Amino acid sequence: MIELDAATVMIQWAFGGLFFLWVTTRRREVGLGYGWLQRITFIVFAVIALVVAYFTKWVPVRDAANVAMIIASTAALWVSYQRRSAGVAGQREVVERRSERVAEMTGIDRDVQRFDKGAEEFPPVLDLVPLAFGLIAVVAAGIEAADPAWLGVARIVVGAFFLGAVTDAMLLGHWYLVQPGLGREPLNELVRWTAILWPFELLVLLLPTGMITVLNGTIDDGFGGLLGWYWVASTVATIILLFVTMAALRERQYSAVMAATGLLYLAILMAFGMDLVARATLRT
Repeated sequence: MIELDAATVMIQWAFGGLFFLWVTTRRREVGLGYGWLQRITFIVFAVIALVVAYFTKWVPVRDAANVAMIIASTAALWVSYQRRSAGVAGQREVVERRSERVAEMTGIDRDVQRFDKGAEEFPPVLDLVPLAFGLIAVVAAGIEAADPAWLGVARIVVGAFFLGAVTDAMLLGHWYLVQPGLGREPLNELVRWTAILWPFELLVLLLPTGMITVLNGTIDDGFGGLLGWYWVASTVATIILLFVTMAALRERQYSAVMAATGLLYLAILMAFGMDLVARATLRT
């Protein structure tokens, strides 16, 4: 059995989002602005978690580790901004390649974004530092929230990765409007990760005491079984939407990326239904 704590939800969301930010930034293809957007977003989530914890229930290890995650992520954001003139290697190559192609075709040397090749780039390894503290925070939250503790830890850690992957995929889909020419592999990677994590998310939510006890009526969800069936619908819809998104991304038209982003909006709603409805129903 596990209780749903709003501070824990925000911490696991922030941790998962920052983890899959690193998955993307390590590729050195997506512009620095995407990292700024992600870090600011998830730092805000982590700060909200602190505020909620202050007014509800303070968990010392969880919340201290959350503070450390906020500080480390803010430091990474600062370093990234300071080294903005260098851009990232993959983005520089795409900009230069497109500029040369246009010049060859038209004879016009376009005014494009310029980067300082001699400047030092932002090292993606810095994004791993807040993750170390974030992992401590989510493990501590799992131990605090559930009995047995291992089940609480499994649900919160897997849920953090699951929600982080689908959220980052949706946000990255929007970034293609900002960075034309970006290849689809970074987005494909996040969608694949979400699909890979889906069966693990399902497994930890079915382990006893799990959603089977809600569906067979052993645990009353308070709505005559409606929440249990809503969870089933969310679970099935999530994986269907992910496969449809993968199919959309195989289309060559640029509009396919925007269609995939729209599908990921729905996938986020269903993924949160899959995770949070189950944890709220299996409350202590």
